[in-house]
Amino acid sequence: MQDLLIASTDTISTAIDWIFSELLRHPKVMKKLQNELEQAVGINRMVEESDLERLEYLDMVIKEGLRLHPPSPLLTPHESIEDCIVDGFDIPKGSRLFVNVWAIGRDLDAWLEPEKFMPERFIDSNVDLRGRDFQLLPFGSGRRSCPGLQLGLTTVRLVLAQLVHCFDWELPNGMMPNHIDMTEKFGLVTPRAQHLMAIPTYRLNV
Repeated sequence: MQDLLIASTDTISTAIDWIFSELLRHPKVMKKLQNELEQAVGINRMVEESDLERLEYLDMVIKEGLRLHPPSPLLTPHESIEDCIVDGFDIPKGSRLFVNVWAIGRDLDAWLEPEKFMPERFIDSNVDLRGRDFQLLPFGSGRRSCPGLQLGLTTVRLVLAQLVHCFDWELPNGMMPNHIDMTEKFGLVTPRAQHLMAIPTYRLNV
């Protein structure tokens, strides 16, 4: 239980931190998401979990954020159970294997302008992040995929929706959005190297 709780705490907080950073760097995306929340929820109450299934643009924002900033960039290690050849490489039985989902999410063969944060790339797209589509694997795939996928995804969606819906945000000391430091810090998860700072202003009528 402790392993599950620790794993979910770091990965969820890291995912929220990165996606919210991208929203602050892209004010038009932030505003578009606020508009969706106003239409779906209004401004007289907070977002609830039952609202999430109607928030299509929020899902696009989260997919795009997890594509660029997967909390666990190398997933968990796997071990080959037999000799095999993958893309011309000999993989002996018993080899320790890592899947680099950070690189997959920025692969020019899979994504158009992969370094850009563009949630609209998922409009009319069937690409999902639950392990079915191999160009987007923030939770892994198959029997060894993340057991906390549903809980983690629901938590990220709800927290981000409430942060964007309840508050308007501005950067401190007149900082411009493109000046936000997006340096990564190495670890089991990949958090921001510097803490994100922003100033909230409450915007609901409750």
